Amino acid sequence: MVSQCRSNKELQQLVDEAKEYTKQGKVADYIPALKKAKPDDLSVAISYPDGKGFCAGDVNDKLTLQSISKVLTLAMALMDKGEDYVFSYVGKEPTGDPFNSIAKLETNRPSKPLNPMINAGALTVTHMISGKSVDERFERILRFVRGMAQNPDIGFNEEVARSEYETSDLNRSLSYFLRQQDVIHEKIEDLIELYTKQCAIEMDCKDLARIGCVFAMNGKDVLTDKQIIPEDIARICKTFMVTCGMYNASGEFAINVGIPAKSGVSGGIMGSVPGKCGIGIYGAALDEKGNSIAGIKLLEMMAKKYSLSMFNI
Repeated sequence: MVSQCRSNKELQQLVDEAKEYTKQGKVADYIPALKKAKPDDLSVAISYPDGKGFCAGDVNDKLTLQSISKVLTLAMALMDKGEDYVFSYVGKEPTGDPFNSIAKLETNRPSKPLNPMINAGALTVTHMISGKSVDERFERILRFVRGMAQNPDIGFNEEVARSEYETSDLNRSLSYFLRQQDVIHEKIEDLIELYTKQCAIEMDCKDLARIGCVFAMNGKDVLTDKQIIPEDIARICKTFMVTCGMYNASGEFAINVGIPAKSGVSGGIMGSVPGKCGIGIYGAALDEKGNSIAGIKLLEMMAKKYSLSMFNI
């Protein structure tokens, strides 16, 4: 039976224990702006559907969504284009390869990304976001994110976006390959600009937990009684979070933690405990797979203490 956190102090005890693991990781350095993050910081927030919540750690720290944004744009693309269209261009299967690998694109037939959570798939999905310009499409993404987090002040980190744009040669390579395969049909620089801004959307772990709670409640904001995402699309997104959300450590994470989750190389993790709560974590020190090393340990502790795994009977 799932139990609830009862106090910030209770949660802080878990943060203090997990924080020791930050020493074993390091911040992302291939995006220059992310190197400025403090590797020993760790924060967590839990958001329950009744509006209650708890938080602990360095909760005022901001994180950029990075790959967590892939879940949000997937939901938007499915709402914009429909399931048949989206999955005619991107697959549904996990991969054991790194998230930015080009290898499977060259060997698979038809040559389309295996899933929306790897970079090739996420670029394909972002390409599907409707709008007449990069600015219009990005504004739609921002409005969607703000609505889910119930925070109209969410914006994006221009320094991180610019840093990513200037160092996106691999993503450009993936995009040009996909355009050659007739998967992408727009100017690559427009797509890279939109994608890097999407990844640079900035918030704290409390905002992230509220977004996770919407997915946990099948796309519904229970407090406002608003169905933000259709139930079936929320289900699809959560399924990808289970099978592909933690890069090529997703299988191990499913066994050790057992909740739908998505990580990003800024150190963020968004968790959605089905029917129960959303979890937002930020810890910039990463393991070798690109996941927050202390964040994963903290989620393992929380899953055990509160019996969060969706696979528990």
